[in-house]
Amino acid sequence: MKAWWLREVDWLLVAATALLAAYGIVVLLSATHGFPEAGALLRARLVHLALGVAALLVAATIDYRRLAAGVPVLYGGTLLLLAAVLIVGDSRLGAQRWIVLGPLGGFQPSEVAKLAIIVTLARHLEVTRGLPRLRSLVPFVLHVAVPMLFIIRQPDLGTALVLLAILAAMLYVAGARAGDLAGLATAAAALSPFVWGFLHDYQRRRLAAFLDPTADPLGAGYALIQAKIAVGSGQLFGKGLFAGTQNLLRFIPEQHTDFIFTVVGEELGLLGATLLLALYAVWLWRALAIASGARDRLGALVATGVATMMAFHVVVNVGMTIGLTPVTGIPLPLLSYGGSSLLTTLAGTGMLLSIHLRRRVGR
Repeated sequence: MKAWWLREVDWLLVAATALLAAYGIVVLLSATHGFPEAGALLRARLVHLALGVAALLVAATIDYRRLAAGVPVLYGGTLLLLAAVLIVGDSRLGAQRWIVLGPLGGFQPSEVAKLAIIVTLARHLEVTRGLPRLRSLVPFVLHVAVPMLFIIRQPDLGTALVLLAILAAMLYVAGARAGDLAGLATAAAALSPFVWGFLHDYQRRRLAAFLDPTADPLGAGYALIQAKIAVGSGQLFGKGLFAGTQNLLRFIPEQHTDFIFTVVGEELGLLGATLLLALYAVWLWRALAIASGARDRLGALVATGVATMMAFHVVVNVGMTIGLTPVTGIPLPLLSYGGSSLLTTLAGTGMLLSIHLRRRVGR
């Protein structure tokens, strides 16, 4: 390995990622404590982590400009994968989002699709000079809308919202006017009553429970009520690892995936939760710094997309746990159990490292 490579690595980003991954293993051990399959989940997590680290190294080594050069293959392959999951995908919990990969578990194409859309959209925006009016945004909206339709069909409303956030952030960085983006947001809001009719029953119940979880305390509002109890009961210092009653007594559904932040809040308290959020803040700071210091428009756009993806996941996941956002099934990056999410986050981190390594002309 070249000496300049080691010197130029953003070690703060690497350190924040490593600490978050380690934090995730500890919290996962507590969240699955007493599960009959706890050992299998830990082994799977370690395998997923090894694959994710390999993806990070590959993504950091490959020049991001070479990756963007394969846009037709990358975009077309993403659409094929999203279509395939609707045909041969495995159904779980009322959704068809996974392709079974034997002992590795389920592969979720919509997760890795986020990175593919970031790269292809960045390339699309890079070769477009200027976004002078609202109608000039239409090709980019369609660029994201097509995969979104496949994802909504699964159904996976949470990932669709992530793509919308990525689109808005990247358009803004590319030069779209704030008024035009506000116009798009207004149009989306105007369509929301029509979208309601296409939602599944469980999605409607989740939105209703967000407004008033006590209206259905044993149904749609149950998870939110129990999550708020768990986080609040941790107080300042928490009850200690493996000592959370809400956790150990299994009051919280999906406590090792979507609601893993409840384990942090209950067992590690406000201090533990603050430490976790501080690590995410460091990660996002470095991601935005890399976007700001990128050598070209393409690198800045890709870094912006990856940073937005991470920020949206953290804000929405933590928010739904404490009742600030609706329950959407979005995982908490590097903490929630799930191989596809972990792989996507680490590969995205590798892309950031690639942009940082090549921020100077000649590399």
